[in-house]
Amino acid sequence: QVQLVESGGGLVQAGGSLRLSCAASGSILSIRAMGWFRQAPGKQRELVATQTSGGSTNYADSMKGRFTISRDNARRTVYLQMNSLKPEDTAVYYCNAEVLTSQFRWQDYWGQGSQVTVSS
Repeated sequence: QVQLVESGGGLVQAGGSLRLSCAASGSILSIRAMGWFRQAPGKQRELVATQTSGGSTNYADSMKGRFTISRDNARRTVYLQMNSLKPEDTAVYYCNAEVLTSQFRWQDYWGQGSQVTVSS
């Protein structure tokens, strides 16, 4: 069994910053990519950023320069530092991890979701 537990969401004014964290635990042999997605009301879930175990990153264009993804592989934790937040960043943010389980199968897991609300 694998769990992703998120923390760090909340309410912030436009221009402010928040940091999200997501820790993976359970029957994990290895983690490939870890990342963040978000879903705003009435919209589809979209990519925010991902990072491979080797450190390569990928960002959605609208987040480049404002958001930074990082990982602590030893702690199986991924972070998302969000700066210069805008009201349109308001969404539920979901952590994602590509995990090699103890059954030797690669599977995607999701965190519980963290509400981020940016007021204007």
